[in-house]
Amino acid sequence: MKIDELLEKILKGSQYLGTFDMLELMQYASARSINGIAIAKGDGRNLYLALIAGEAEGAIYIDEKGVLFGDKAVLMIQAKEKFVLTENRPDIVEQLVMGSRIFDKNRLKKSISYNIPEIGGPGGGIGILSITVNKEGVPQNGVRVSIRKDGRVLGSDITTNDGTVRFRIAFGVYDCIIQDKAQVVTKYRIEFDASHSSVPLSM
Repeated sequence: MKIDELLEKILKGSQYLGTFDMLELMQYASARSINGIAIAKGDGRNLYLALIAGEAEGAIYIDEKGVLFGDKAVLMIQAKEKFVLTENRPDIVEQLVMGSRIFDKNRLKKSISYNIPEIGGPGGGIGILSITVNKEGVPQNGVRVSIRKDGRVLGSDITTNDGTVRFRIAFGVYDCIIQDKAQVVTKYRIEFDASHSSVPLSM
């Protein structure tokens, strides 16, 4: 049985969870520790990502030229794909990962960074603001982080397993609002520029 036929057979018994772009997919899967397969199809190319506990561990890319696995498949990600996410049994996903493992996770992170939305207005520069939320030294997963300026919400996201969210944003001073799982809200004033791109916050 061909790999694409095998994948389609697996997907027939899967539970549909939604359709996401690359960044949304990683955030959703990570926040919920999803075991599943994400599929992006179009223009004669099929891309599959195998996720274990919310992390992309395997990748398969198929087009008319053949099949690529693992790190080589990740290189084919254009960061504009729409992925259909399905939930699967962990043992099925793990078997798929065995033949398609992603060893260089930095390549995947690079693909995601191209798809981070830009928020804020024009200014002295634009970069990627990384905010890490900790509580007593422990990264906080599933915490909502919002960025505001002049009382207006510019962006909102949920922290991943490492307690981090990222925004592509104009340099400047912002209010950062953190809402934990108990709905407790904490407000911080942060300054973002080229020398302050990573901001640790303690709850």
